[in-house]
Amino acid sequence: MASKEEMFAEAAKNWDLERLYKALAEAKRQIAPGSRSGLTSTEKLYLRGLLCGHSPAEIAQKMLQTPKSAEVYLCKTLYQYVMKVAGAPNESVGNWRNICNWLEEAGYKPQPSIESKFSSSLPIDALVKIVDMGFENQNTLTIDINIRLEFPSSSETPKTEDLNQNN
Repeated sequence: MASKEEMFAEAAKNWDLERLYKALAEAKRQIAPGSRSGLTSTEKLYLRGLLCGHSPAEIAQKMLQTPKSAEVYLCKTLYQYVMKVAGAPNESVGNWRNICNWLEEAGYKPQPSIESKFSSSLPIDALVKIVDMGFENQNTLTIDINIRLEFPSSSETPKTEDLNQNN
């Protein structure tokens, strides 16, 4: 089983976690001044899980807890902090999915720039290879070309696409 720090680490790819941790820690200090300062590792874990789109029940299962205990924990802690940070109405969260929506509206999910969207769709490497060239008669030139394009992917290994006229 992964450590608490490693679980739901992919949240860091789409969310400004450090800024969010600081804001939630300040909200926690205001709501529960007698509690431990800063977010606990469990609070951070639940937050990352929610930000990755996991329900409280799914997070509880990964932590070997009951869904009910996860709901109670979230209601007493994280949900209150998020509502304060996001300026959400003082009512119940309603649905755990609201957490992501509120935090995104509050600016904790940076939008990728147009350049990064564009550059991630460009080929890494383009290779054009002339395979055969010949004259059928004095007026006709025939050229067979193979084109190979490598596009970036979300994984570390680039994907290769061969476009071959002979296939």
